Amino acid sequence: MAAATLPARLYCDANVFAEELTRIHRPAWHPLCHLSEVPEAGSTYGLNLLGRRVFAVRGDDGAIRVFHNVCRHRAHAVVPQGPSHCARAIVCPYHAWSYGFDGQLKAAASAPADGALGLWPVSHEVFMGFIFVRFDGGGASISERLVTARGDLEPYRVADMAPQSKAYTRIVAADWKAVWDNYLESYHFGIGHPGLSALTRSRYDEEPQDDTRIVRLGHDLRQEPNGWSNRPYVRFLSDRSDMPVHLRRRWHYVFVYPAFSLEFYPESIDFFHVLPVGPGQTLIRCQSYARPGNDRRTRLAQYLANRINRVVQAEDEALISSVQKGLESGVYERGYLTARERSVAHFQSWVAADLGNAVPAANASASR
Repeated sequence: MAAATLPARLYCDANVFAEELTRIHRPAWHPLCHLSEVPEAGSTYGLNLLGRRVFAVRGDDGAIRVFHNVCRHRAHAVVPQGPSHCARAIVCPYHAWSYGFDGQLKAAASAPADGALGLWPVSHEVFMGFIFVRFDGGGASISERLVTARGDLEPYRVADMAPQSKAYTRIVAADWKAVWDNYLESYHFGIGHPGLSALTRSRYDEEPQDDTRIVRLGHDLRQEPNGWSNRPYVRFLSDRSDMPVHLRRRWHYVFVYPAFSLEFYPESIDFFHVLPVGPGQTLIRCQSYARPGNDRRTRLAQYLANRINRVVQAEDEALISSVQKGLESGVYERGYLTARERSVAHFQSWVAADLGNAVPAANASASR
C-alpha cells in the first residue's frame, strides 16, 4: 500500500522552518572540515552554520577544539571563513583581543585579561578524519550512529585523505526535505539521470535503520557502461587491491539524518551537506577528498567522477526546484510513496516524529 507523504505546507511554512531549526538541525551533527584542513598548531577552519559562526583550531598539544566564532568583546568574528592560520594566538581583527588555541583570553587591549571571558566552546567529535559539530548536546555520538556502517567505511582510510578540489556550495530554491526526498530514492534515475543510469545499476540497494536514523545506499557500476565520461572512468579505475573486492566497482552512500551523507567511490570520497537557510531555500555544500600520491589513472578517474557528479547535481537541482514550485502552488496537498521509495518513507517518518503535532497523523501509515 502506498504511503502518504508529508504535507506540502511543511516545505513552505516559516513557522515550521523555525521549529525544524530548534528540534531537528541544531541538535544534529554536521561536518565542519577534515583534519587535513587544520594540519598544525594555529590552523583554523571557519564556517557559517545554521545562522551561527563556528571554527575549529588545532592547539599546541595537537588537540582539535571548536568554538563559536564570536569575540567576547564586541561579537566580531575572530577568524575568517574557510582555512586560515594564526601564528601565536587567535587575534580578533576588531580590537585585538587575543585568545590562546585553547580558547582562553590571553590579552585584551585597554582592559584586563579575564579568565572568564574565553571563547564559547562548541560540542564536537572527530571521527574517521572528519570534525563534526552540534550546537545542542544529547543523543548518540557520530561513532554510535555509524556503528553498523563502519566495516564498509574503514577500507577507504578517510583519515589519510586531503581535499582534492575546491568545495562546492550553492543555494537552491528547494526545502531541505525536498533535497533528501530526491536523494534517497533511485526511482527517478532512469528518466532524471540518463548518464548516471548508463554507468550504474538503475536501483539502489537500500538499508534504512530506524534505531540509528541512517540510510545505507549503494549500486554497482556496469561492466560495459555507455557515455563519454563513463567508459574511460571505469577503464581508469585501478583494481585497488588494498580494498575489498565488493567495493572496487561500487558507489555507496551513508545518509546521516538530518544533515549529511558520506559518499564513497573506489578512488575518492566526499560529503554532501544540506543546510536549511529558510523555508524553501537550502544551502548545499560538498567537498571531495582523496589520498595524496595517487597514480595518474586514479587521478583521471577522480576527475571523471567529479565531472559525472556535477552533471547529476545540476539535474537534481532542476528536479527539486520544480518540486518546490509544485509544493508551493496551493494545488498539491499530499502525495504518495511507492515501494521504490522506502527510504524516503523512513526519512519522512523521522521528520514527522521530531515535529510531533505539526504533522497530521496520516503520515503514520507510511510503510516500513
